This record gives sequence, structure tokens and C-alpha cells, in this order.
Amino acid sequence: MVAAYRVHQQPVLIQAAERGFLTMYNSGAIIPVPQLMEKEGYKIDWNDFVAPVAGFYLVDGKPAAMPFNSSTPIFWYNADHFKAAGFDKPGETWQELDKQLRAIKEKGVSKCQMALANDFYWSLIENYAAIQDQPYGTKANGFGGLDTEFIFNKSPLVVGQVTRLKTWLDAGILQIAGQGLSPDQLFTSGTCSTYVASTAAHAAVESGAKFNWSATFLPHEEGIQPKNSTIGGGALWVLKGKSEEEYAGAAAFLNFLASPKTQVWWSKQTGYVPVTNAAYEQAKSEGYFKDHPTREIAILQLTRGTPTDNSRGFRFGNHNQSMALLVEEIQGVWTGQKTPQQALDAAAARGNQILRQYEQLHAAK
Repeated sequence: MVAAYRVHQQPVLIQAAERGFLTMYNSGAIIPVPQLMEKEGYKIDWNDFVAPVAGFYLVDGKPAAMPFNSSTPIFWYNADHFKAAGFDKPGETWQELDKQLRAIKEKGVSKCQMALANDFYWSLIENYAAIQDQPYGTKANGFGGLDTEFIFNKSPLVVGQVTRLKTWLDAGILQIAGQGLSPDQLFTSGTCSTYVASTAAHAAVESGAKFNWSATFLPHEEGIQPKNSTIGGGALWVLKGKSEEEYAGAAAFLNFLASPKTQVWWSKQTGYVPVTNAAYEQAKSEGYFKDHPTREIAILQLTRGTPTDNSRGFRFGNHNQSMALLVEEIQGVWTGQKTPQQALDAAAARGNQILRQYEQLHAAK
């Protein structure tokens, strides 16, 4: 998009991942979606958008982009494996789950008890911190200003989570995908008993799993009242420098996407959550969630309680880069080269360098 914009060949709309929010917003290349919709005569009730979804994109009370493919991670499990080990369903806490996975292993029910998702940084670390109400960064995880800093390495719970995953890996409970198999395939093939992945994995699980499967909320620590999870996915942005005719078409398309009818269809087809309360209520009134209960887990988890500064989401400059560094450092834990604390300390320090570079570039704007 950046390259195309520089040579005046940009599209009128672009879909960008949620962690690219600040990059898009501070690019100087976008027109806020509410501004376009108002100009073109469309009335969108921005207050009807599901709070954790719209809240992520809010600037001055309105979303700068149109939330589109919004998701959150949920806990998938092989119901046959749990039943064979004597369990009706996964426990609600990480401590209960630890006992269950070890029992499944000891009884020889499955070859592996959990597949490690490729996006584990999002599902098992970032969302873990949000649900446990742990600060990931200062300044309300970046919502309060560009002078934010990563502090996830200072949370004993986050350090403990990485330690738990390493312990499971060493015990043969957790398996990293390889040799041509994706984490999705490790679960849908019946090899691994559980898998933490986006609600958007519904299509793959429904078509690929030949066993009794289900899904539930992400676990939480004992003694903690779990908060809401945070969103993944992306949004649609409007770019500058296009014709009035193209903007009229873009506004009509965005209005179409925001309609409850389209949102319900999109959610059913993909597994992504309906981003408006009206669409959610329409799907409920149709009895869709009664027939497909796992489809409702994501939106119930997203809307659980009132978001705090720690669970609202993440707004960090060049977040893709700092995320890649976190993955790199934690891979050192998997290979035994670093302790969880050492890896998280290094990831925070390196990530903070990226934040300072971003702050220097954009603070004067």
C-alpha cells in the first residue's frame, strides 16, 4: 500500500490487520471512514458496533476504519479424547487444564495434547495478559500515547505462562507443527487433543475434523476473574487521492458491509464475529447460536465484563516488528537457549527500541 500510494496507484480501500492501526492512522494517507460516510449521506450508528471491536479503532469517539474481519482466539478441543480420559469438558482454569492434559497423556489417549498455534504470541501471550488483566505496556497498552513502553516482562503471570508452555513442550504435551503439518492439521487430524486458535478456524475445523469436537472460552488463572479477550483480524481503510465517483462507490460498499444482513451472512460463512450488536441480535433471534453454540463463544468472550486499560487492546507503533522480535526471543525458550524471563526481558527491550523510533518519527505530527 505504501509503495502504491507513493506512485499514485493506491486503491480506494485497503484491508489492514489490527496491529497495523497506528501505521495506517499516522500515515497521512487515510480519510476516516465516518468522515467519508457522512459526506456521502450514509448514517452509521457507530455506537452499535460491539464495544471491544469498535473500541480498538476509536479516535475521538468514532472508528477511523470500518471493522471487518474481527476475531478472537478460543479453546478448541477433541471431545472424544476428553471423554476417553474421564472428563466431560476442559476445565476453566489453566491449573485444571494442566491436570487434564497430563491425564490424557498418561492414559495414552492421544499422541499430543496441544498443538502450538503459529500465532501463539496473540492467542497465548497477548490475550493471556488481557484476560488476566495484566499490563502489556504502559499508557493503557499504548492507547494513552506514543511514549508507551512494553512491560509484559514484569508480569509474574506472563512469565509463568511462558514457563508453563515450555514445561508442556518438554513433557511432550505441547507440539510445535512441522514436517508439512500445520497446527490446524495437528488438531483436525486427531493427533493433538486441543488447540488455541481464532474463531475464524471454524471453517477448517468443521470441514476437517472427523471426530466429536467442541470449543470453549480461553482458560484463566485460578483466583482471577477473567476479563474480555482482545480482537484480531482487520479493518477497511479509505485512502486519499481518489475520485469522487470512487468514493461514492466505496461508501456504498461500506454501508452494505455494515448492514445486519451482510454481517450475519459474513459471520456464518467465515466464523468471524458479527461486528454490530444488531447483527448479533439478529443471528440470535434466528436461533443460529442454539444450533451452532461454538460460534457464539468468541463474541461472549469479547463482551465479557467491562474492558480495562489492560484488556481494551493494543496500540503500539510498528507492532508487527515488535511481535516478530517476541516470537524470535521465545523460540530461544523452546530450544533451551534462554529462560522465559531472559527471553521476555530481551523482547521488551528490543521492542521498546522500536517504540522509541516510532515515537521520534511521529511525535511531532
